[in-house]
Amino acid sequence: MIQTAALLALTILIAAGCGGQSANKTDKFAQSGPGELLNSAPERAQEIYKTSCLSCHGNNLEGRVGPKTNLQQIGGRMNKDQITKQITNGGGGMPAFGAKLKPEDITVMTEWLSSLNAGK
Repeated sequence: MIQTAALLALTILIAAGCGGQSANKTDKFAQSGPGELLNSAPERAQEIYKTSCLSCHGNNLEGRVGPKTNLQQIGGRMNKDQITKQITNGGGGMPAFGAKLKPEDITVMTEWLSSLNAGK
């Protein structure tokens, strides 16, 4: 019973922190500044990431909500179509961004993310 309650509380906390439009400014990851991978992204991708992705995927794409949220080598795990579908429809704990982001913004993110460790 206590374990179930603790798991439920953790799930609620994770869900509340993901998919927000801005990172929590008191968060130690948000305060440390962008990481190398984020700095290498096109400017528009950086803007989108900082407002829509950072809270769950971390300051350097390292993932903050478990290993599946690590995007550092996402291009080696998913192709462009899969990345686009994931961003648009969500799933596996990720909220859908199809109604929140413009199609061209999803394309910008897909192009950048698919280049991370692609072909390795």
